[in-house]
Amino acid sequence: MLYSFFRSTVLAAIALQGLTLAAQGLQSQDLYRFRSVSDVQFSPDGKQIAYSVSMNDRPGRPYTQIWIMDVATQKSIRVGGEKDASSHPRWSPDGKMIAFVGGAQHGLSYVRADGSGETFLTAMSGTNSPLPGQGEDFTWSPDSKTLAYVSSTPGPQTANGQGDPIVITRYLYKPTASEGLTHFNDNKRLHLYSIDIASKQSKQLTSGIYDEHSIDWSPDGQEILFVSNREPNSDEFFNYDVFALKVADDSIRRITATENCEYAPIWSPDGKTIALLSTTRGITDRETTMEDTHAWVMDPEGSHRREVGTIDARQHGVTWSPDGKSIYFTYQERGNTHLARMPIGGGKPEILVNDIGMVGAFSVSKQDAIAYDFATASDLPELYLKTSTAAGRQLTSLNSEVLAGKAIAPTEPFTFVSNDNKFEVEAFLTKPLNITASSKHPMIVNIHGGPHGQNGAAFNFKNQVYAARGWAVLQVNYRGSTGYGQKFADAVFGDQDGNEGQDVLYAVSAAVRRNLWIDRERMGIEGVSYGGQLSDWLITQTNEFKAAIPTAGISNLISYNYMTYYNQYEEMEFGQFFHQGRLMDDAWERSALKHVSSAHTPTMLVHGENDPDVPIAEAEQYFVALKDVGVDTIFVRYPREGHGVREVKHTVDWIDRSIAWYESHFPKPGAEAVTNVQP
Repeated sequence: MLYSFFRSTVLAAIALQGLTLAAQGLQSQDLYRFRSVSDVQFSPDGKQIAYSVSMNDRPGRPYTQIWIMDVATQKSIRVGGEKDASSHPRWSPDGKMIAFVGGAQHGLSYVRADGSGETFLTAMSGTNSPLPGQGEDFTWSPDSKTLAYVSSTPGPQTANGQGDPIVITRYLYKPTASEGLTHFNDNKRLHLYSIDIASKQSKQLTSGIYDEHSIDWSPDGQEILFVSNREPNSDEFFNYDVFALKVADDSIRRITATENCEYAPIWSPDGKTIALLSTTRGITDRETTMEDTHAWVMDPEGSHRREVGTIDARQHGVTWSPDGKSIYFTYQERGNTHLARMPIGGGKPEILVNDIGMVGAFSVSKQDAIAYDFATASDLPELYLKTSTAAGRQLTSLNSEVLAGKAIAPTEPFTFVSNDNKFEVEAFLTKPLNITASSKHPMIVNIHGGPHGQNGAAFNFKNQVYAARGWAVLQVNYRGSTGYGQKFADAVFGDQDGNEGQDVLYAVSAAVRRNLWIDRERMGIEGVSYGGQLSDWLITQTNEFKAAIPTAGISNLISYNYMTYYNQYEEMEFGQFFHQGRLMDDAWERSALKHVSSAHTPTMLVHGENDPDVPIAEAEQYFVALKDVGVDTIFVRYPREGHGVREVKHTVDWIDRSIAWYESHFPKPGAEAVTNVQP
């Protein structure tokens, strides 16, 4: 016990010492002061912008508040009280009201256009059932007199998971909830409701054993689009289709019946066309999909369904132009997220925001102005405005105080040829702040999750804290990453913990060869989710890292496959069930746990206690196995956390512990490395 106390004290002192070494850069405690913009919405007349601001200055997870900006003066007012949380602002078509979720009574509410007169309408309840890829939760009627919204009711299996003993009958019995101690699917079903603004009278529009969501009210007021999975075995086969509810009699008509997935359908301004996101393949997963979603349009009956545009990249956020002749969407490209406009009649896309960084939410005014949130290389997302052909103009500077006097480390891309000579792979190197002509610096490899995601030059808080200590950070868009076309995303198919891991190691080799200031004897590796999985895996394949910090990683593909809440992921990634053919053997061969005897890297495992995505048993078994092998290993379990680390104090603690872990295992510059390798 005395040794344990001494060790923890030393680690804390190391972390504290590091906070004073590079005061010119960001430190972990700065996170409490950071804010960011999201969910941007133009008023119908284009004179105001409602937007959400995410903040970190309270106990628990980040929370959001709604602000309203006058475009002419750029002055903003907050909706609600100082302590109220609110999100999802949506203007009424007449521009007189803003509906939102949250407020003093935390439900569906509205305020006047000037932010005054907050009025509570109704409670909205959700579900912890795995229902990914949802669109809007509420939508205005064209006359601004009614709101349609999504809320839950008890389903036919609600009793499952209750009682003593607990009897499970549902295949999809695990939840997505990550707070509290909810271990089972609540079996609630999402349905459509409407509420009259004047009388506050609510009416349930749909019922049954299915979930309905992602809604949009037609311009003529007659129908409400929604998405639902109507497969007879919906727990085991994920397939969203588009439906429409007739407001007059609540009858439902089916618009699509495909083997692919449709997401977030929206009516064109004249109601003659529907735009949506869609895939084309039959194997699509609840959590993540190998296939890029693209923008599509179709007639209201589902006919003339066609993909819009020729951009080979993952697309999001489809929005109509005011004249209904074009659609806007964001797309991922080489570590960035750009904004494009595409005529639905054909032609070439017009790239509207092509800067280095990431476009998030955006909104288009009737004057074709675009309001959007944008994360640059030096700041979290701020509010921007683009008019005509001019470049985007920044409207908010939420982090000016915390960034004042702080240096931001540059992040530079480079490419290299993959081990099998099939791909040019891109990586991003964040350089240390205090680099000199003769200095040597550690490097941390920070691997993104997904695997179908991307890294880029956009601001990364943890990477900047590392850079302030004089550490480089390497991010690798290994094969399987998005933003490089469908062929590249497909390259991880049937090859988890394979060549994509080699892409990471080749990136490390290229980085240290091209940047002689990187200290090869002081390199660490970490990542969250799939990044945690690759960290688990790579320490069984190489000893070049002096410390590792896998977070929420999979160590055993087989146990994970049968414990996770979403059951199609491995089927999609390998193309068949584990019990078919030799896949069970192949999956075990690609599991870090199988090769744990080859691991020697000191490892700090990090996991959320309530992670339903990658159950904590993945870290538990790897921790015991690493201990059995004799590897210096500790296990950090965060209460209340789900997949990853979200509570602000946990995030700060995670960063400080990561710094301390690396410092305690990196040799002093020029000294021989001290290892814990046992025969």
